[in-house]
Amino acid sequence: MTPRLEGRGLGYRAAGRWLVADVSIAVEAGEVLALVGPNGAGKSTLLALLAGDLRPAAGEVTLDGRPLGSIRSAELARLRAVLPQASVVQFAFTARQVVEFGRAPWARQPGGDDAAAVDAAMAAAGVAHLAGRSYLTLSGGEAARVALARVLAQDAPVVLLDEPTASLDLRHQEAAMAVARGLADAGRAVMVVLHDLNLAAAHTDRMGLMDGGRLVACGPPGDVLRAELLSPLYGIPVAVVPHPRRTCPLVVAGGAAPGALEAV
Repeated sequence: MTPRLEGRGLGYRAAGRWLVADVSIAVEAGEVLALVGPNGAGKSTLLALLAGDLRPAAGEVTLDGRPLGSIRSAELARLRAVLPQASVVQFAFTARQVVEFGRAPWARQPGGDDAAAVDAAMAAAGVAHLAGRSYLTLSGGEAARVALARVLAQDAPVVLLDEPTASLDLRHQEAAMAVARGLADAGRAVMVVLHDLNLAAAHTDRMGLMDGGRLVACGPPGDVLRAELLSPLYGIPVAVVPHPRRTCPLVVAGGAAPGALEAV
């Protein structure tokens, strides 16, 4: 099966160094793939290359087998949706109006129901009650969830999320990842940049571990989350133990032994 989105031999150079170097990675329909790794590892740069927001200095990105550079911007916006780390809105649009921006690629396209798509997106992101609020008055977490709703309203088969949980509390982190999981279960290809290794392990099918602009491991969470790999990469002792309530592994910073979790 052809991957929905694939990068082969990707490289990106800035300020005299390679921020991404010789990375090959693909995301399939029906899966959530997380990009994880230390600060400055190249995760967001790689996502931007795969989104078409940056042009690679080396390698190629294809979407459904087509070179990304050959796809016109209007069509590309209907094929992939991107949530950046920060969404800047400088005018007092309501939350609903911000979500409606996600429908712009579908203007003058036949058969779309913009109002229904916006309603569904806001409900999925848990922000329907914020519809009439000025975006400028929202908390960081509320604004992040409205930005996620905008991406959902775009209704694209490939969804790229850059740190969608960064401003969220524990409940909303779980909810955001459940949304990503639901998109994949509905047949979409989802790639997400995360710092929380345990959140990634609990909600994703595969993880791509990056360091120094390179992909050092990629596979199921149980294969990627290994203490002997994570400890030197993050520069601290790390223990990987069975999760007390889930089938995924649990990463414990500081090297806690499995017995320390018995009371969890």
